[in-house]
Amino acid sequence: MSVLPDNLVRYQKFMGFMLKYWNSDLFQRTAATALNEDDSEEHSNENYDQTPEELVEDLKKMGPTYIKMGQLLSTRPDLLPDAYLKALATLQDDVPPISYEEVHKIVEEEIGSRISKAFSFFDEKPLASASIGQVHKATLRSGKPVAVKVQRPGIRKQFLDDLDTLRELAGFAVKHTKVARKYAFDDVLSELRRILLQELDYHRETQNLMTLGDNLKQYDRITVPQPILDYSSSKVLTMEFIQGTKITSISPLKQLENDLSPLVDQLVDAYLKQIITDGFVHADPHPGNVHLTDQNQIALIDLGMVAKFTPTMQDKLLQLLIALSQDDGEACANVLLSMSEVGEEADIKNFKTQVNHLVMDSQNTRAKEMQTGRLLIQMNRVAADNGIHISVEVNILGKILLNMDQIVAVLEPEFDLRKAIREHVNKMMRSKMYAELKPENIFSMALQAKNLAENLPNRLNKISENLAENKFEIKVNAIDEKRWTDGFQKVANRITLGLIIAAMIVGAAMLMSVPSTFVIMGYPGLAIIFFLIAAVAGIALSYTILFKDE
Repeated sequence: MSVLPDNLVRYQKFMGFMLKYWNSDLFQRTAATALNEDDSEEHSNENYDQTPEELVEDLKKMGPTYIKMGQLLSTRPDLLPDAYLKALATLQDDVPPISYEEVHKIVEEEIGSRISKAFSFFDEKPLASASIGQVHKATLRSGKPVAVKVQRPGIRKQFLDDLDTLRELAGFAVKHTKVARKYAFDDVLSELRRILLQELDYHRETQNLMTLGDNLKQYDRITVPQPILDYSSSKVLTMEFIQGTKITSISPLKQLENDLSPLVDQLVDAYLKQIITDGFVHADPHPGNVHLTDQNQIALIDLGMVAKFTPTMQDKLLQLLIALSQDDGEACANVLLSMSEVGEEADIKNFKTQVNHLVMDSQNTRAKEMQTGRLLIQMNRVAADNGIHISVEVNILGKILLNMDQIVAVLEPEFDLRKAIREHVNKMMRSKMYAELKPENIFSMALQAKNLAENLPNRLNKISENLAENKFEIKVNAIDEKRWTDGFQKVANRITLGLIIAAMIVGAAMLMSVPSTFVIMGYPGLAIIFFLIAAVAGIALSYTILFKDE
């Protein structure tokens, strides 16, 4: 691992952080919880070496990349105690803001116009300040209220430098530690790098907002703020302003006054549509990115992180969700295996047994218990322990459902998420079947049938000719014939050589009784020569058999 002088500070910061937390009680508890070995009652009132505030401050000192990692960690109630989750949640909107002078300069450079000309009002105080950028409220000359997201200056270089450092360290860990190899730290870091670089491109987020808004236009209770293209660039994103409240900030009184079950049901339906039908998913629906508007709509904001699933993967995830909704552990295990890389030493039987137990233990749970997303994450742990590498799409689905669990638990704690998934998934499965009967799909199948019909007579004719002329051959890749015959030849050679050595020893013994003028150490010389040759050949053959043969 190369350590360049300009990287020394980053290495020093990272190693200092790891030395502080690696052997801490918090890290040990986190690892145990992730592997489902934690006793929640035992740890409910436990004090750890580092306080939640101390962890937050340490991540802030590490820089924006680690702040982003802290944000992702704040959405993982399956790993950390509540106090730490609440502290890490502040990283989502409690980052020191950049000065208005810098904001003013960036906006004018990016949109190619003076702020005073483009906006009738631009609030100097940010609405929120995150690790990548911050948001200001403004008003267009037309009177339309908007939110302007401005990227922090130099943030891309900071991310790339930190990610390069982490990539070297992850590579070193994978090369030298079994745990890092089992959980593929380098693959995880590659995925994080891809996600962060996408979030740094506001052009991409602009397109994501428009795509998701179009895909969800049928839902009257779901809204997605649309971008203002004339005032957006790769570092500035201007979008519709939506007045609302974070899901986690909803007052108990509002929950009592309003029946939020239909809203929750439509939210679940909208996300299942994204996963199963569209293959384009808002991949970061943590409570900070989901707001309840003044019109009792759910607003999905911050489309920097999206997931895209291929049609084949959509079908696999559909099968997995059906199996989960039906509490069918065996079906879950089979679907997961069909979308995984299975190593030679994989324990498939144990994997199926453990998955089945996980599914059975999670039956009849409600939203407040937050089990659906955690269940998928635990399945990933079980797979890793049994030598199975599950597709990254399952981890993405687990993270989405884990965040959905949190949102649904706040809006409607008694909501049966598993039941809702079952109902909506069955409806969507029927819709997919009907969609496949569209004219263009029928024409495609007809074209394939036409090609088959055209080629079939010629192919049948060739087969019949080869049969008639005794040229028909069937190639079966069963065994390696050359290796098989080579093995037999080696055995025959060993037997022959053994017989020759034995004959030389017997011949030498017989020559011992024949008088000769040529002697060695008082014994007939020819007999001694034959005996020595036989001894050397026997020792060489024994060595080869014991130490060289496979």
